[in-house]
Amino acid sequence: MLPDYADVKTLHVASVVVSIVLFTTRYAWRVRAPGRLAARWVKVVPHVVDTVLLASALWLAWQLGRGALPWVLAKVAALLAYIVLGSIALKRARTARGRALAFSAAILAFAYIVSVALTKSAWGVFAPR
Repeated sequence: MLPDYADVKTLHVASVVVSIVLFTTRYAWRVRAPGRLAARWVKVVPHVVDTVLLASALWLAWQLGRGALPWVLAKVAALLAYIVLGSIALKRARTARGRALAFSAAILAFAYIVSVALTKSAWGVFAPR
């Protein structure tokens, strides 16, 4: 028996919230208390949450079918940008300014992803009404 669509969507949205909270917390710790990033759970939990997030996203996309393809592909492209920018913000940037710029851009990518999900349009909040 397949899980209920509404239940998987709830799991997906909850995973989104936990994922962004963990990302912003890890960024704040990177800036203000880098020692906290060494905790084992900080290295494991975000990957578990993001795995649940991705699995639920794939299931929802499969349930929605081809009609959702344009906006789902827009979310995937923005997700890739979010991942790269998040990696720069948390690990790869050499300067505090670089980390801050990457973090800000990652948050914008996240906001775009949410707007696409809410409007079901690749245009997101800029979709014609």
